[in-house]
Amino acid sequence: MKKINATLTLFGCALFSQSAMSANWQLVWQDEFTNNIGPGWVFETGNGSGGWGNNELQYYKRENAAVENGNLVITAKREDVNGFRYTSARMKTQGLASFRYGRVEARIRLPNGSGLWPAFWMLGSNISTVGWPRCGEIDIMEHVNTESHIFGTAHWEENGHASYSGPSYNLDATQYHNYSIEWDANDIRWYVDGNMYHVMSIANNAGGTEEFHNNFFLLLNLAVGGQWPGFDIDESKMPAKMYVDYVRVYRDADAPSDGSSSGFSQQIEAEDFSSMKGVGTGPSSDIGGGNSVGWIDTGDWMAYSNVAIPASGDYRIDYRVSSLNGGGRLSLDHSAGATVLGYVDIGATGSWDKWTTVSHTVHIDAGTYNFGIYAQRGGFNMNWWRITKL
Repeated sequence: MKKINATLTLFGCALFSQSAMSANWQLVWQDEFTNNIGPGWVFETGNGSGGWGNNELQYYKRENAAVENGNLVITAKREDVNGFRYTSARMKTQGLASFRYGRVEARIRLPNGSGLWPAFWMLGSNISTVGWPRCGEIDIMEHVNTESHIFGTAHWEENGHASYSGPSYNLDATQYHNYSIEWDANDIRWYVDGNMYHVMSIANNAGGTEEFHNNFFLLLNLAVGGQWPGFDIDESKMPAKMYVDYVRVYRDADAPSDGSSSGFSQQIEAEDFSSMKGVGTGPSSDIGGGNSVGWIDTGDWMAYSNVAIPASGDYRIDYRVSSLNGGGRLSLDHSAGATVLGYVDIGATGSWDKWTTVSHTVHIDAGTYNFGIYAQRGGFNMNWWRITKL
């Protein structure tokens, strides 16, 4: 979806590979939009930086996304807000759910009109620390104006900005279609209604594509105008609506696991608590920078709301910590401490500026929880924590 900052480069050499192999797909995350928008999404507001990097014309508002008859509906309107002529909505799972490898799909019906730019896409979860395009971007479906095909594209950092894009066969985008990718350690493959139309090799980081072996989060949006669709807006097509029947993410149950999992993984920045007692935040010296939580004393705690667990099972919980003298201990709980999932001891890392990752394995039932991290014994800092399905 993000298009500027460098000239697009079709990285065509040695990128095609064999067609998709069979997989044992296991559902790990979904939003069916049956009665409402699930808790796994957050909404952007405003026009971003430079029109979200593309000179887009719309102002994003939460109010432009709703559920109608079992569909998510994102509506672009001719509406003056804060100096902008159009409004729409952009939603993402950043900080709530991210994935590495698997099958990602959505059933979508698109609007058709000059200046409209709907998209279903993914960004690398480390975007806040490394920026774009180094985080990587996978555009599962983009459509512009009144074209009779959609595009699948990947963006990454290689001597600035590299991209590799391919159009689908001709289709009527105003009808429902299933748009998907299948993504593993070797390839990203793009499909419409189960028919593959584009493939890109990422095996052994081909073409500098190491970004695509990390976690990514999901996005849905409907932009108005911008460098790709242009600025000739057909206002007679407004309000324009993008209908999403469902979004689903699967993992290959037969794929080998290297401990980071090919299924559900979610990393949460420690400072993104919904409430806390006794702690403070400040700049982090850890890789990637950002902020961390410090001044953690015995009895202090942080709470994290609306964290969705897609399936019952065992999860590895990682904590990125530092401690001068060691001796700390934390517990993970949910439901305001009613259920304690497990404990981790924190040894000395040698300095408040030296970081390590400590882990434990816990069992969590499927559901959406308010998690808590409680300092049984203080004396440590925390940069982030991560939940990974085993």
